[in-house]
Amino acid sequence: MSTSQFAVYQLKRKPELRNFLYRTYEELAQEQIPVQVGNYEQVYIGTMKPGETPEQVKKNIDQRQPHNYKGHAISTSDVLVLNDNGETIAYYVNKNSFVVVPDFMRIPSSSGGLTKNTAGYEISGKGGTWEVVDYILMEGKNFFLMEHEQHGKDVAYVVLDQNGKVLVDGTYNGFDDEVKQKIRDYLHPPAQDSPDRQKPKLENWQKYLENGEYLRSAEMTEEANYNMIDGLNNNAAPKKEKKRPKESVLAKLHQKEKEIARRSGKKAMQEIMGQDMERAKK
Repeated sequence: MSTSQFAVYQLKRKPELRNFLYRTYEELAQEQIPVQVGNYEQVYIGTMKPGETPEQVKKNIDQRQPHNYKGHAISTSDVLVLNDNGETIAYYVNKNSFVVVPDFMRIPSSSGGLTKNTAGYEISGKGGTWEVVDYILMEGKNFFLMEHEQHGKDVAYVVLDQNGKVLVDGTYNGFDDEVKQKIRDYLHPPAQDSPDRQKPKLENWQKYLENGEYLRSAEMTEEANYNMIDGLNNNAAPKKEKKRPKESVLAKLHQKEKEIARRSGKKAMQEIMGQDMERAKK
């Protein structure tokens, strides 16, 4: 059942680890600097042929880098972890060789967690007992494929983390791509916006950019009531009034004079001047 696989680990991008980058294993040992998984991050995990060596794995990656490979080319100071049919070995990448690092990653054995040899395990909510038939190393943590001891492959496998938490409740294909993605989602849960988070207040020009309707934004500040927001600027002067020609000031003055003369019984100045002009012609 066990699938041969490997993982590539590279130093985390932290200022305090820059001094370890591209250094040989001998240089680190001379300064008593341990090679431990806490300083590394997993940049790729994939399958390999049973019996492949770290040299062959590195050569395959160098020749054709996978599309989901997240790191730089394999080089000195990297670590290759090979899991060949259940046997896991970590190799430090030296300049021209590979050095076995037995303490790079340890599977817990006495803390109550699962190990590669766990059997007779009871899973909450499931009947019978279970045993570990395969495990995978991802980002410094171990995940286990559990098989039912009484019914074997007739029952779907269950994937647990080191502490026995169910991550995948039912799979018949072992650690396939779908299961690996679920483990990644567990390691890096998506961020969720707080329900109490309120949308910031927008200015009119921001509302225009958001809904493409400047008039609606302008109405919200100009109309008398919110129920007048209808796509029309109701407080604006009607188009007919805007197009009406302006009245003559002089005509208004003459009209006013006639009105005053009518009320007082006197002739308007304009009318008197017109009569004088007629007499002069005669």
